[in-house]
Amino acid sequence: MTPCLLRFIGIALALSMALSFAAGRSRATLVPNSLQQPDTVAQAAAAPTSQPAQEKVTAYTLPPDLYRKAHNLGKIAFWGQLGGFLYSMIALFLLLKWNVAPKIRDWAEKAASARFLQALIFAPLFFLAFDALSLPTGIFREWVLRKYGLSIQGWGSWFWDWTKGEFITFVAATILVWVLYSVIRKSPRRWWFYFWAAALPLGIFFFFLTPIVIDPMFYKFEPLAQKDPPLTASLERMVQRAGENIPPERMFWMGAGEKLTALNAYVTGIGASKRVVVWDTTIAKMTTPQIVLVVGHEMGHYVLQHIWKGIAFFGALFFIFFYLVFRSIGWVLAHWGENWGIRGLDDLASLPALLLLLTILFFVTNPIANGFSRYLEHQADEYGLEVTHGLTPDSGQIGAQAFQVLGEVDLADPDPNPVDIFLFYDHPAIPDRVRFCLTYDPWSRGEQPEFVK
Repeated sequence: MTPCLLRFIGIALALSMALSFAAGRSRATLVPNSLQQPDTVAQAAAAPTSQPAQEKVTAYTLPPDLYRKAHNLGKIAFWGQLGGFLYSMIALFLLLKWNVAPKIRDWAEKAASARFLQALIFAPLFFLAFDALSLPTGIFREWVLRKYGLSIQGWGSWFWDWTKGEFITFVAATILVWVLYSVIRKSPRRWWFYFWAAALPLGIFFFFLTPIVIDPMFYKFEPLAQKDPPLTASLERMVQRAGENIPPERMFWMGAGEKLTALNAYVTGIGASKRVVVWDTTIAKMTTPQIVLVVGHEMGHYVLQHIWKGIAFFGALFFIFFYLVFRSIGWVLAHWGENWGIRGLDDLASLPALLLLLTILFFVTNPIANGFSRYLEHQADEYGLEVTHGLTPDSGQIGAQAFQVLGEVDLADPDPNPVDIFLFYDHPAIPDRVRFCLTYDPWSRGEQPEFVK
C-alpha cells in the first residue's frame, strides 16, 4: 500500500496506524543485524527455539561498532523521512504541472462513459505514475537496508513485492476514487463528510482482510504449533490470562528470514481474522519468555482497546483534515486549476491537488499522531509486564532483555535526536523502554498494577 494512497483515503490511514499498533513494530522495524549472513539466517530460522544464555541488562547499550552504525542509521532515517515528505510534495507538484492527471482523465473519458469504468482506468494509471516517480525513494531505502545488513532480499524479489503492492493499491484506489467523486458530484458541499463516513468502514474491512488476504501475498505462514509446540503452549497460557480468545489454531509462524533479519511478533486482525504471528527470526534470536512478553505487549493493544481508540482518534483527526481540505480546495483550484488542466473539484484530475493538501496536513500533524501512538505503545509495554508477571520470573528483566535484543538486531539508535522522536517516533525510544522495564515494579511496593489485577 503506497504512502500516497494511505494519505488519500484519510480515514483508512487511521487503519494503517491501527495496523502498526497490531504489528507492534519498533522504531527500527526492518533493521536487522548487519553482520548476519543470509545462509545463517535461513538455518537459524529453520531450527527449533534456541534458549541462549542472557546477561543481566541494566541499560540499553551497544558495543562501539554497533553504536556507530545504529546512530548513523538513525540520522539517515531522520533525514530520509524529511526528504521523503519533500519528495512526495515535489512528485505531486510535477504531476500537476505536467498535467498528467488531465491526460489520464481524457483517456478514461474516451474509453468509457460509465463513471466506475472511468475510475477503473484513471486510478491505476494515476497511482502508477505517482509511484513510478516515487520509486527512487523506495529503492534508496532498500539500498540503505541492504548496506546496513537490514535486508537480505534480492532485488528481483523486492521488485516483485513492489508489483504486488501496486496491484493492491490499484484495487483499493479504484474503489476509493469512485466513491470520492461520486459523493463530490452528488453533494458538492458535504462530500467531505460523506466520504469520511464511507472510508471508515472500508478501512475497518481492509483491517479484517489484511491477515487473511494481504499478508500471505508477501510472506509464508504456517501453524506455530507445528513449528514450536512449547512456545505455542506458553503463548496460550498468556493469552488465557489476558482473557482473549485466540486459540492455538490462530497462532502462526511467519517466514521473515528469507527477506529480513529484523525481529517481530504481533497480533493482527479483528473478529474472525484475529491471530498471533511470530517471525522465524524472533524464534531464532529470543528466548521463549522474551517472546511471550513481546506478544503480551501486543495483547495489550487488544485488551486495552487500542485498535478502536486508534481508529477513533485518527478518524476524528481526518474528519478535521477533510473539512480543512473542503474549505481550501476551492481557493487552490481558483488560482491554479486552469493551469493544471482541472475543470473543477468534481473532475478526476483534481485528485493530485487533494492529495497535496492532505500530504501537508498529515506532515504538520505528524507529531500529534506519533505522540498519541507513543502513549498507547507505552501502555502496551506496561500491560506486557503485568500480564507476564508470575508467568515468567522477573518480567521486568525479561522485558529489558527483549528490548536489548530487539535494539541490537534492529540497530535501534541508543542516543536518538529528540526532534526525531518528536516528529517521527511512533514508539518510545528503545533506551526509554528498557529503562521502564527495569523500574516498573508496583508489586515490590505492595501496590496494585494498573491493568492486570
